[in-house]
Amino acid sequence: MITIALLALAAVLLDWLLGEPRRFHPLVGFGRLTMLVERGFYGGVGATSRNRRWRGILAVLLLLLPLTAVAKILTALPDVGVLCSLLMLYFAIGHKSLHDHARPIAVALRDNNDDEARRLAAQMVSRDSAALDAPGAATESVLENGNDGVFGALFWFIVAGGAGAVLYRLANTLDAMWGYRNDRYRHFGWAAARFDDLLNFIPARLTALTYALLGNTSQALSCWRTQTSAWDSPNAGPVMAAGAGALGISIGGPARYLGEWHQRPILGIGKAPSIADIERALTLVRRGVWLWLGLLFITGGTTYA
Repeated sequence: MITIALLALAAVLLDWLLGEPRRFHPLVGFGRLTMLVERGFYGGVGATSRNRRWRGILAVLLLLLPLTAVAKILTALPDVGVLCSLLMLYFAIGHKSLHDHARPIAVALRDNNDDEARRLAAQMVSRDSAALDAPGAATESVLENGNDGVFGALFWFIVAGGAGAVLYRLANTLDAMWGYRNDRYRHFGWAAARFDDLLNFIPARLTALTYALLGNTSQALSCWRTQTSAWDSPNAGPVMAAGAGALGISIGGPARYLGEWHQRPILGIGKAPSIADIERALTLVRRGVWLWLGLLFITGGTTYA
């Protein structure tokens, strides 16, 4: 456990110092591979919904099993296995990236450049920029991606080492590419979405608890308990409700995707997010990372003793 704690700390620091690789990022290559597999497995116009779902299941297995097995083999190698584990967690974590995407939105808003702020926020949440509330969208994204980009990867690294972090990040990427409830992906992307839900079930609730402990605890727990059943995602709901409750803000509400309005419930309690709440959400995630690392070292020290 102390080795896991040291590797997790090293990966978090490496991510913070270097950020995401600008060239030769493994996830970019995985995204291209995913598009090739989709073209090969999606099937023709006449494919039934059941056939499409089975094709999606096979595509997920083909993409995840071999790469996770390779990751497991690499982490078991003598001498270099530990370094491989460190690099795998570094590539899986998006802590610095979260800050790099959110902070320019706050800067644009402070400069009264609302169009640029909406454009940047739309990149984080994939919504129509013209109908976007930039502070709210950015704050929502920070809270949700605190789990998807940080705590989920840490959790699976603790549970299953570098291979666990790799599996989680690849599954999360598949869900981001295929996990839509539209005509194209409703059936083909079903397996990717459900597997991501499964992997995130425990991390999402630990993330929600982390937010609650580091903010307005009673309010966060109340929002988590009473509001999440109305949210369409079983894992994003607890994370966002607890995060909004911890910060004393309200997020959610109507959002427009590809020209179509979606009515979403309100999560949290209090005012709508302001510019300052973007940084408050980032601070909540940062403090959560240090809390997790501290608990890892305490657990590792106790086990070692």
